[in-house]
Amino acid sequence: MTYEELFIETALKDERIIVMTAENRALVRNAPKALGQRFIDTGITEQTMVGMAAGLALRGRIPIVHALAPFLTMRAFEFIRTDVGIAHLPVKLSGYIPGVLSDGNGPTHQAIEDVSIMRGIPGMEVYSPADEDDLVKMLPSIWSAPAPAYVRINHKKGRYTHEAYQPGKAEIISEGKDLTLLVYGYLFDQARQARTLLEKEGLSVGLINMRSLKPVDEGAIIRAALNSRLLVTIEDHLRTGGLYSIVAETLLRHRVGKAEVLPLSLEERWFRPGLLSEVLETEGFTPEQIASKILSNLSILLYA
Repeated sequence: MTYEELFIETALKDERIIVMTAENRALVRNAPKALGQRFIDTGITEQTMVGMAAGLALRGRIPIVHALAPFLTMRAFEFIRTDVGIAHLPVKLSGYIPGVLSDGNGPTHQAIEDVSIMRGIPGMEVYSPADEDDLVKMLPSIWSAPAPAYVRINHKKGRYTHEAYQPGKAEIISEGKDLTLLVYGYLFDQARQARTLLEKEGLSVGLINMRSLKPVDEGAIIRAALNSRLLVTIEDHLRTGGLYSIVAETLLRHRVGKAEVLPLSLEERWFRPGLLSEVLETEGFTPEQIASKILSNLSILLYA
C-alpha cells in the first residue's frame, strides 16, 4: 500500500479527517477526486494552512496537512507552536522531502533542522519512518493519537520489510556487542548495508531503526549503551538537536556512561545540491563511508 492509498482509505472510513496542502500535491494527487470538499489546497500559504487546520481541529476534525518540510516547519513555526502546540490539537504535519531527500534544491529547500525545531514544541510528537513500508505501518497509530505530530514523510521504496509499529518504540533489527547503529529515516538502508560490511570484518553489530524521535524509546538506547562499546548515530540532520542530542540527553539523564558515541550527521553547514547519490557521497553517507568511519573510530578505541 502506498502513502496516498493509506490516507484516502483512512479518510473514507473516518469523516473527521481533512486532507490539506499548501500547493504541494505530489503525494496527494488523487485526494481531490476521492475526498471532495474534505480536500483543501490553500495555495502557497503554509501559515494560513496551519491556522485553518487548528480551527478545523477545534471543531473535531483531524487535519493531515502537507507541505515541503522546510516551509512547513520554519515558515509556519509560530502557527504550529501557538495555534496547534499550545492548544494540543491533533493536527498531523506531513513534511515532504526532508533532509537529503531535498537533493536537487538549494539551502532554502533543505529541512535539516526540522527534528530539532519540532521536538522543541511541548507535546509535539516527531516521527521519521525509514521508507514507505515503515511509513504506512506507523501512520495509523500516529493519526489516531490525540497529540499533534510531525512526520518526516519518506515515500521511497525500501528493501526491508519492517515489523508492525508499536507506539513510541524503536525497531530492533539486531543487537551487537561491539557497536550499535542508531538511525532514522532515509539513511536506514545505508546503515543496514554498512552493518553487513562491518559484520564481514568480524564485528558484532546492532542496528536500531529509531522510528519515533519524540516520544523516543529510551530503553532501546540504554540497552544498546550498556551492551555495546560504541554507539553510532546516523542522521541527515544537523548535529544540534537531532538524534545525537537525543542520545546524549538520554544517557546523561539516566547516568549511563559506558559506551562511546560517534555522531555521523550533517556538518554545521548547508549540504551542496546534487543528485541524491552525489549528496550521499559528498556528505559521507554511503555504506562504505559509514563503515570506514566506524572502523577508524573503533581502532582508536582499541589503542586508547
